[in-house]
Amino acid sequence: MTSPATAPVAVPDTTPDPVTTSGPGDRRRWLALAVVMTAAFMDLVDVTIVNIAIPSIERDLSATFGSIQWITAGYALAFAAGLITGGRLGDIYGRKRLFLLGITGFTLASALCGFAVNPEMLVASRLLQGAMAALMVPQVLAIIHVTFPAHERGKVFGMFGAIVGLGAVSGPLLGALLTQWNLFGLEWRPIFLINLPVGIAGVILGRKFITESKAPKALRLDVVGVVLVTGALLMLIYPLTRGRELGWPLWGHLCMAGSVLVFAAFVAYEKVKTRKDGSPLVELSLFKVKSFAAGIAVQLTFGVSLGIFFLVWTLYMQIGLGWSPLRAGLTGLPFSLAVSTAAGLSVQKLVPRFGRKVLQTGALTMAAGVLLYIWEAGRYGADISTWQMVPPLVVMGLGMGLIVAPLTDAVLSDVPREHSGSASGLINTVQQMGNALGLGLVSVVFFGVVDDHRATTPTGVASAFEDGFQNALWWVVAVLAGIFLLMFALPKRKAPEARALAA
Repeated sequence: MTSPATAPVAVPDTTPDPVTTSGPGDRRRWLALAVVMTAAFMDLVDVTIVNIAIPSIERDLSATFGSIQWITAGYALAFAAGLITGGRLGDIYGRKRLFLLGITGFTLASALCGFAVNPEMLVASRLLQGAMAALMVPQVLAIIHVTFPAHERGKVFGMFGAIVGLGAVSGPLLGALLTQWNLFGLEWRPIFLINLPVGIAGVILGRKFITESKAPKALRLDVVGVVLVTGALLMLIYPLTRGRELGWPLWGHLCMAGSVLVFAAFVAYEKVKTRKDGSPLVELSLFKVKSFAAGIAVQLTFGVSLGIFFLVWTLYMQIGLGWSPLRAGLTGLPFSLAVSTAAGLSVQKLVPRFGRKVLQTGALTMAAGVLLYIWEAGRYGADISTWQMVPPLVVMGLGMGLIVAPLTDAVLSDVPREHSGSASGLINTVQQMGNALGLGLVSVVFFGVVDDHRATTPTGVASAFEDGFQNALWWVVAVLAGIFLLMFALPKRKAPEARALAA
């Protein structure tokens, strides 16, 4: 399971409006919209569908907990590392071309995931799937942007938002049903194989109906920047994920420490790249904008909290409590519905009146829901019921909805118009980086506690997972407290230009 926070954000208008026609041309662009939205939906569902099937994958492939983390974290890491690059490649070589390449690769990777014979093959296939999603997803909003005139984009992005919400709600339930049904004896594999007919149709229809477009001026790809930032992320997250199983070796600590140096080298190189040809991977001048720098920090830490919670939550319900995938999926529905409801309310009614206070209220509300969950998990133990989980999940969902929808506008409110596209891409990338980091931290905040408990009480699986779950949630509370404080650096109200762009 995941949240709408992982959805890509819209890139504000910085190019002339495309010329559209009525009749057949009008029909073609709406068909192109259907194709790219279906691809976006496929990506969103794929993220949410996997977590619910993780326990089934663990049993079927005899996967270690480290492998389980990489099945989810590997996708997020590859996605994060490739997002900005994918957008830049689309600008250089054509958005249609990169979209078709991405959806073809995503479909092939889905097939490899579905037919994986061991954990190593599944992890490698998930890395490929994330990399292909990073080529595909940035083109979706760019294609919409150049296909529809400004006066229609509000309606189109509204439809896109509905697709995002539908993906967040339906993904966990669809994953639960496909896993529970055990179609053709394939157990968890249909959660990946379902992408094949959708992806093939997307390739065929995309070739026919999507119009090619490129950036109006020539750009260059920052290959060195890509290598440095990807290497730094791997040096940080791989030892976190594998360290517990390997006994926390010295090389792991050296790798994590070295990642800071590589990140510093990346920043230094981006400064040189900016002076040299003006085409860095990351526009560092954006971090001089106080609201943007604070907002990026909020996005990163919020992603960490989501990465920890959703994986731990799934393992707690299905392995710790022994619930079926369907029961776990249905338990998550009130949470998803609460997120969607609060997100719509926050953007339309609350943020225009109360500004930053809405996001801070969301952080406190979500933390209150987590604290209630900790109390209930301790009070009821292995006997906790679905209905007892609903109140904390609804409170958490309402809090998350107050954050995820208006956060992007708050981050972009003071960003210069000419850098809005770069800033939007960076927001998406940092969110995924945080998610991958949170998934890596699961080794420390959850599995470490489970191992310690089971070492002293070998038969107490339920109580071990209960202790691990509560410990992980305390970390989530701490992260949310940090988010609340960081939000004081966000603007109290959206700037007039940001309100105009949002409108």
